[in-house]
Amino acid sequence: METKILRVVRQGEAFSVQSQKSESGQISKCNIVLRELGGSKFENEYACSMLGNLAGCRFYEGDVVAATLRFSTHEYQGQVFQEILATDIVKLSK
Repeated sequence: METKILRVVRQGEAFSVQSQKSESGQISKCNIVLRELGGSKFENEYACSMLGNLAGCRFYEGDVVAATLRFSTHEYQGQVFQEILATDIVKLSK
């Protein structure tokens, strides 16, 4: 895992997905796009998922946050996909 200081680009709405790890069989999920700080639109960006209680938190475009990101990959039908999970996000300022 890696903790970074990032700026929120956009955040989608939370929705429910199936989860074998959850007692109810479902968990909340929300997608968020975060960009490294810098002077341009061309800084590195991360399309992340937030799960559970964190998915219910609302961040807004321009918010500066400290985010802990977990990078992983999985294989499905012969293709490899990268996933980025935001395990913790704390708003620092706007």
